[in-house]
Amino acid sequence: MCVILGPTPGSPKLRFYMSTATNGPRTILVVDDFDDTRLLLRTWLERRGFRVVEAENGIQAINQAETESPDLIIMDMQMPQLDGLAATRRIRKLKSMTSVPIVAVSAYGADQFRELALAAGCNEYVSTPFEPATLEGIIRNLMHP
Repeated sequence: MCVILGPTPGSPKLRFYMSTATNGPRTILVVDDFDDTRLLLRTWLERRGFRVVEAENGIQAINQAETESPDLIIMDMQMPQLDGLAATRRIRKLKSMTSVPIVAVSAYGADQFRELALAAGCNEYVSTPFEPATLEGIIRNLMHP
């Protein structure tokens, strides 16, 4: 997966969102099998005031969703062991995760794949590479203060 993250001229900064559950920073679970992608996203999100937890495959994503109760999940769709579609379906079955926003991220830009992701339980779909402003807008829309 290719992610372009950096400052975008004129883009508004994400507000520092507070979790209602912990009174601390809101938590985002980043799920991707590429270490570099997780590092980029973690760094970018932490600079915006979020707490970030990571998973490198769908099985870890389910475990992290259960133990960390994230406020939002960024889910890669193509991963070994358990892909993002299957992981999303299983996460949606967890009582505490039925309404947590999940953003599908994939190199497949086809409308058909977008529809599969949304049908699996994702709230939004982003094809890579994407601009930071695109992800910022999605996060802002899904994580109402």
